[in-house]
Order: sequence, then structure tokens, then C-alpha cells
Amino acid sequence: MTDKNQEPQEPLRKAAVVGVVGRTNAGKSTIVNRLVGEKVSIVSPVEQTTRNTIRGIVEDPRGQLVLLDTPGLHKAVGPLGKLLNGMARASAAGVDILLVVFDAAREPQLEDEGWMRRVAKEMPAKCVFALNKCDRSPFYETMFRDLWKQVAAETAAAPRKPRKGEAEAPVAPVVIPEPTWVNVSAIRAHGADDLMDALFGFAEPGPALFPEDIVTDYPRKLAIADVIREKLLQRLRDEVPHEVGVVVANIQERKSSWLCDVTVYVNRQSQKGMVIGPGARTLKEVRHSAEPELSDMFGVRVNLELWVKVVPNWMSNNRLLAEMGYLGAEQ
Repeated sequence: MTDKNQEPQEPLRKAAVVGVVGRTNAGKSTIVNRLVGEKVSIVSPVEQTTRNTIRGIVEDPRGQLVLLDTPGLHKAVGPLGKLLNGMARASAAGVDILLVVFDAAREPQLEDEGWMRRVAKEMPAKCVFALNKCDRSPFYETMFRDLWKQVAAETAAAPRKPRKGEAEAPVAPVVIPEPTWVNVSAIRAHGADDLMDALFGFAEPGPALFPEDIVTDYPRKLAIADVIREKLLQRLRDEVPHEVGVVVANIQERKSSWLCDVTVYVNRQSQKGMVIGPGARTLKEVRHSAEPELSDMFGVRVNLELWVKVVPNWMSNNRLLAEMGYLGAEQ
């Protein structure tokens, strides 16, 4: 028998860790920023913009989502490219929900099919396929859905080796779970509510994983380095950005400001001149563009001292890779 005077209980809040994966430049970081409501991941049209796994924290009346923005899967070139691909694949494991982002303004690419085949093979119980850029024309939704049907059918029909201890007798037909499909435009916010509904529909009741007043736990040195690298990507030629790395060596905290000592690494002497620019113009533009954004981000005036250093083949230097966060070093 219930007590009529008893106040109705509020619905339990939900929590989930969401792995955001997909081909490079599919719009993963833009989607994460859109759902979080603030910029936590840098964005540019250059491939491999995101080089670390960044946690964006979504606070909602229904609960909390922790979005893991990962490096995009791409054709790996060199040790750093292979490392980024490994980070992307590893981030898909052990999450509560898998969110695969596709750039559906382009026909399906090899990496898109690769993610579909991984989903079909591993059959995650909670998976969302987000077809991004639905505001574009043409929009290849039908091609992506048809490709998934083909991949799922091929995976279901493929012979499977018996697992350890399993009889050699034929096993029951495999049924590939259908992912939840959502059309979105991360830039224009189309479909953002539908995507949130899909993710919270999969989330389970549970305590929040992070305090309600933070949007990311990304280390500040890496966040500062990412913003600087974003500004460099916006100004450099196509062949330079992939060979640029940024390390924040030191942050001097004063009462009203921070002074950040930053080194920009390049592979060749010729690249150093491109990064600095005529009369140091490029480096000055980067500093003038990054400082206000960083000041707004951290709530304190941020001043940058930028230096450019040539280290041949720095992308194979484990010490520098660790300082940039690519080897999981603490910052």
C-alpha cells in the first residue's frame, strides 16, 4: 500500500561513456562540440586534426554523457599515423555506446566500410550510426544504408570457426543487430536533439562520472597546444600541417595572467620558414588568434611565447610524442 502523501520520486539519472569514431574529417569533433555546447575539440578541414582522445562531458536533465572524441581512421603514413589509428581503434573498445560518424556528403569510403565491418563483426549492443552533413546535396544516405546491408549480410553468412570448447556442429545463423540511424548536420545543429535522444535511449541509470560544472577533463597543456595547432592548420600549406607538433613546455601562473612557453616542432628547415612566415607574420597571426580564445577558455589572460624548432623525424621521437600526449604520458 502506497502513502498518498509521499512525494513522487524523480526518475533516475543516466550515465554513459560514448566512443565517437569514424573516418578522419567526418565531423566527429564538430558533433562533440555541438552536443557539449562548448568547444572542447579543435576543428579544421585538414585531416588528422584530432590527435588525442578528448573527453567532452554533456550535462542534461536526463543525465550525463562522456563523449570520447578520437583521432579519425585514415591511411596511416609513418609511426605517428599508425599510432593515431591504434588510438582510434582502442577507443572503440570498452565504451557503453559506440557512435560511428560518417561524412554522408561523400560516397562511402574504404574507412567507412571498415568501421561498418568492425561493427558487424563485434556486434556492440548499443551502436548509433550518425550520417553527418545532411544539409548538403547530394546526401548519400541510401548508399550508406545499402553498404551496411551488404556488410551485415556478408558477415552473417561468413563461416565462423568454433570457439574453444565449442562443438564442430553447425551453429545457429548469426543475426547482426541493426544500429540506430540518425541524420545530423553538426554545423547547423540539424538532428542534434535526435542524436541526444538516441544516446540517452541507450544510457543506463547510474551516477555521474564527472562533476556537473566541467565540460572536459583534457589536460590544459594539451588543450593549449591543440588550439595553437588549430590556428597553424588554418594558415599553413597542405604539405606542412601533418608534420607540425606543438608542446607547451611551461605555464607561469601569475595573479591576472598566464605566460605559456610553447615550442612548435617541424621536420625540415624549409618548414620552419613557412611556420614563422615573412617578417614572422604567420606566427604573430597565430598568437593573436589563439590568445583571446585561450583567455576565454580558462578565464584568465593567456600570453604565448612561440618558438619554432627543427627536429628531423620528430614523429618517431617517443619523448616528444609523450609530451604531446600521444603515448599516454601524464601532463
